[in-house]
Amino acid sequence: MKKVTHISQRKSDHIRINLREDVQSAITTGLEKYRFEHQALPECNLEDVNISTNFLNKPLAAPILISSMTGGSSEAAQINLTLAEAAEVTQIAMGLGSQRAAIEHPELAYTFQVRHVAPRILLFANLGAIQLNYRYGIDECKKAVEMVEADALILHLNPLQEALQPEGETHFANLIDKIAAVCHSLPVPVIVKEVGWGISVKAAKLLIEAGVAVIDVAGAGGTSWSQVEMYRAQSESAARIASHFIDWGIPTAECIRSIRAFHPSIPIIASGGLRDGIDITKCLALGANLGAMASPFLKAAARSLADTIETIQELKREIQITMFAAGVKSISELQHISLKEI
Repeated sequence: MKKVTHISQRKSDHIRINLREDVQSAITTGLEKYRFEHQALPECNLEDVNISTNFLNKPLAAPILISSMTGGSSEAAQINLTLAEAAEVTQIAMGLGSQRAAIEHPELAYTFQVRHVAPRILLFANLGAIQLNYRYGIDECKKAVEMVEADALILHLNPLQEALQPEGETHFANLIDKIAAVCHSLPVPVIVKEVGWGISVKAAKLLIEAGVAVIDVAGAGGTSWSQVEMYRAQSESAARIASHFIDWGIPTAECIRSIRAFHPSIPIIASGGLRDGIDITKCLALGANLGAMASPFLKAAARSLADTIETIQELKREIQITMFAAGVKSISELQHISLKEI
């Protein structure tokens, strides 16, 4: 029971710190370096701009994903339900937080189970890829998917965060072979994401060769988990070490551009510091297929379902207006225009 309490406490700590402390990365996303060329004659009507899309063979009303955030505590359970209900109403995608707590302690599974309030959404299960080097295998991955009736499994990579945690698991050697085995055995697609320091072309190449279906770049520019771990640190020394990594990582825009240049067709999810619909639209023009956020949704969900739905509706409207002002009428058309680099 002690370990369950410890896991739940860590999840609650993460929520509390993200809501109360300044944990913004010192690096910017790089999106501020790009601008759409304004079209005074867009030659289309605003209401005719279609922001709907398809991802992993499921229709979405907008190219928006609620990034994986939480689970494993009663507070997290309510947040997940709120996020899922909002995703169902607005027809966008959602990722769940790491389900390791529920794999090891089935009594915590309810904190991730949202299908009863969101039967139609594109939903992603989630486990830390590092667990594949700590006795997890295909069975645990299948269990995570089945537990939440997910459409795909996210395996997240977080070597720096693990290195900064007192309880961190840092045996990352030969992990790619284990990821490949999951990709070839799991009945649903595998998505690999970082947690906020970005995925390089070198890493993307290994992942694509292993059979990963989607890459979520999770670049630098948003929440800095080194700063989150700084606030969780149990000694001044550990806090100082964590604080020195505030400017670590690959900016989100750089991740998208470099991976798209390397591979013209691998589906890319853009996340890491996106804060509004203009950011999402820029990411799509740079080569992404979906834009994902965590912090804005977490803060809204902590307030109410109505605020969460309103946040999503505002994002959808901002994407539509951005596309209208740029003179594009569809997501496919958006992905073939060039941004101005400033």
